[in-house]
Amino acid sequence: MRLSHYFIPTLKENPKEAEIVSHRYMLRAGMIRQMSAGIYTWLPLGYKVLRKIEKIVREEQNRMGAIEMLMPTIQSADLWKKSGRYDNYGKEMLRLHDRHEREMLYGPTNEEMITDIFRDGLISYRDLPRNLYHIQWKFRDELRPRFGVMRGREFFMKDGYSFDLSKQAARHSYNKIFVSYLRTFERMGLKAIPMAADTGPIGGDMSHEFVILAKTGESQIYCHRHLVESACLPENIDYEEDLEPIVSQWTKHYAATDEKHDQARFNSEVDSENQIIERGIEVGHIFYFGTKYTEALGCHVRDAQGSKVALHSGSYGIGVSRLVAAVIESSHDERGIIWPDILSPFEVVIINLKVKDSATSQKAEQVYEQLKNADIDVLYDDTSESAGVKFANMDLIGITWQVIISPKSLASNQLEIKHRAQEERIFVPIDTIVDFMKKNIKR
Repeated sequence: MRLSHYFIPTLKENPKEAEIVSHRYMLRAGMIRQMSAGIYTWLPLGYKVLRKIEKIVREEQNRMGAIEMLMPTIQSADLWKKSGRYDNYGKEMLRLHDRHEREMLYGPTNEEMITDIFRDGLISYRDLPRNLYHIQWKFRDELRPRFGVMRGREFFMKDGYSFDLSKQAARHSYNKIFVSYLRTFERMGLKAIPMAADTGPIGGDMSHEFVILAKTGESQIYCHRHLVESACLPENIDYEEDLEPIVSQWTKHYAATDEKHDQARFNSEVDSENQIIERGIEVGHIFYFGTKYTEALGCHVRDAQGSKVALHSGSYGIGVSRLVAAVIESSHDERGIIWPDILSPFEVVIINLKVKDSATSQKAEQVYEQLKNADIDVLYDDTSESAGVKFANMDLIGITWQVIISPKSLASNQLEIKHRAQEERIFVPIDTIVDFMKKNIKR
């Protein structure tokens, strides 16, 4: 893509309404624009990153055996009344009426709907277990939406739902999601720490939220150093095996947000040199709530002995749009965003420092075509802006690899290469650029 044909409306100054780093940089880098309080348009650059995060989430859900579907954003209030949540959920729920005066709502979550759908499709206990998910827009009417997409009213979310015959089987489904979340965030370059959490309006008696460390995080977190320094999980996890040892390894040490923190327990369980007290951002939340919704909505099945039993279920969320902001909060510098390689909106940007020089532009065009033909996602800055403006914009946007083309580098038949996260620049022979990128780009 040529920058002269693309749409990246960057801003030079920090917007006054932006209080945190991710909000400032997302606005300045031309990723989003606010339409009303807590509601944003995702511009082309931001949309590319959003889709990359969605792709990783989908791949890891599919890998652990979840099945994708798509539910509507608008729900009937009748199901929520059956579960008892319609009147209890609070003003965060956007309630409305259709032209026939039927009570409807813009879904903040889907426990009732998926239980209703699964009940009608359930034939036998042999249909279990099942784990269904979708990635869909949600709406919660926050009293004070702030921090850009970090706490907006409309947000893009993966929510999944498991159905099992027994509590023991439901625990295994819970563990599968627990482990898959660790792998999901790991692939994005994030160290997510699972912490015991309140169940809130979702309900249930077991819940964990996944929190990444960030200085501008919304919560204070307290945990053992081992959780921050734990080794990565292997890629080849067998999700049908007993995963309790992995979950136990990640839950045996103290970890709590300020809402659940117990200072006396923290001091007794964690010696001072291993205590981590930082800010954190929640990026995922999982719940086991037993038969809360299946009992209320009549989701039963007869087991192998012929007894009628209510299914055990859980729900599992990942804030896909929130993750865009969370990654920026955890990875940036004073110049702009530093994307993990796998999330960079383009894999490479070519910066032509001398557009009016025919030899330089000819070589830039040649390199651009070579990278495109090699199936590398490349942005070509062919604009007539000054070198300083080009460098500032590309550092702000945070594209991982910068290929800098100038008369000086061409004189030695080389290209100047810069990785956004590193200060050092290297030079490679022009005819090796495709091989260099194929070797170094992480997908």
